[in-house]
Amino acid sequence: MVRSKTSQRWLKEHFDDSYVKMGQKDGYRSRASYKLLELQERDRILRSGLAVVDLSAAPGGWSQVASRVFGDRGRLIASDILEMGSIPDVTFIQGDFVDDAVFAQILESIGEHPVDLVISDMAPNMSGVRAADQSRSMYLCELALDLAGRAPRAGGGFSDQDIPRRRLRRLPQASV
Repeated sequence: MVRSKTSQRWLKEHFDDSYVKMGQKDGYRSRASYKLLELQERDRILRSGLAVVDLSAAPGGWSQVASRVFGDRGRLIASDILEMGSIPDVTFIQGDFVDDAVFAQILESIGEHPVDLVISDMAPNMSGVRAADQSRSMYLCELALDLAGRAPRAGGGFSDQDIPRRRLRRLPQASV
């Protein structure tokens, strides 16, 4: 298959990216790993023993970071529309998060176990129409926040790539 000039340019920019190179050297699955590492360094959101849900997990950069922090002493449920290679001690649910059946499957996997943190790096496919792209992005953020509101532990947290300056948001105790 012949690649377009745009695809060739994107691939060149991607592989020349310093975070991509650093990720390859450090053994991370994606450059996005460094977003979570930055949050971790600043806010210490991950600790051993936490229950975490990672939305839009593929290729697994955030799940990989979280798993390395708490190893087998935590619980991690990851979900994405794309396939993701397995990570030890990570439960993966493949499907479109906006689909009610997939959302229900994630909630079922959570079960009665409270969740300490929901992390999300979701982004819609961009159309180039700013108003439409922003609206779709906020819709995904609201869905992720809805999930976080349904299963948090008292004082649990939520972090999404679209929250300004990637600030961690603490959630109130869920009402039954």
